[in-house]
Amino acid sequence: MSSKPAAPIRFDPTIVPIERRCDSDPRVAAEALAVNALRQRFLKPLQWTPEITDENRYAMASKIIDERSASGITTHAAVLIPVLQKSAGLSILLTQRTDHLHDHAGQISFPGGRMDAGDRDLHETALRESQEEIGLERDRVEIIGALPEYLTVSGYRVTPVVALVEPQAHYPADAFEVADVFDVPLAFLMDPANHEVRVWNGEEGRRRFYAMPYQERFIWGATAGMLRNLYHFLKI
Repeated sequence: MSSKPAAPIRFDPTIVPIERRCDSDPRVAAEALAVNALRQRFLKPLQWTPEITDENRYAMASKIIDERSASGITTHAAVLIPVLQKSAGLSILLTQRTDHLHDHAGQISFPGGRMDAGDRDLHETALRESQEEIGLERDRVEIIGALPEYLTVSGYRVTPVVALVEPQAHYPADAFEVADVFDVPLAFLMDPANHEVRVWNGEEGRRRFYAMPYQERFIWGATAGMLRNLYHFLKI
């Protein structure tokens, strides 16, 4: 008598203990979270230091990410960090991935994906993927800059492309990849009081990751790591 293989046990980040909250970290000035201030910040070559997360360290130490590799393990990708210009204030558009995907199933993420051979650059990758995933209309998007690459344990070198976006009435999401589309106030995500460091103890040792719970949503991992770098970029 045959039996179906057991479904893999999914890692649940919500039950991982909180090591610390980041409420003592410097605050982002309120005026830095305005549309013109965001545009100007990307035009200013001010010195700042991106934060290296445990995920980045693991990717580098395990040689998942290796520029010298010819095996195709390293995959260039881009995500769009869409800053919505809503009447109530700026917010960031996010997606909830569907549960059956191979990478990051069920997680909250930015629209984006791997670079295709036909993409002229990573800005094009971010725009194309956003249009394919959530039906984001390109003429509503104003790219204002990009953050440094974020290395993931799944073997991606991800470039976060930041853009100001005019909201759409509806986002026709790709039902295979996207379970939901929603937005979170930029002021909430850029407030370090809402940033948590959680520590997971596994077979490969202790690993820290950022989390930014918002209402019923749990933002964590690479998405939270990239938002944390946006915070560092804006706080100076």
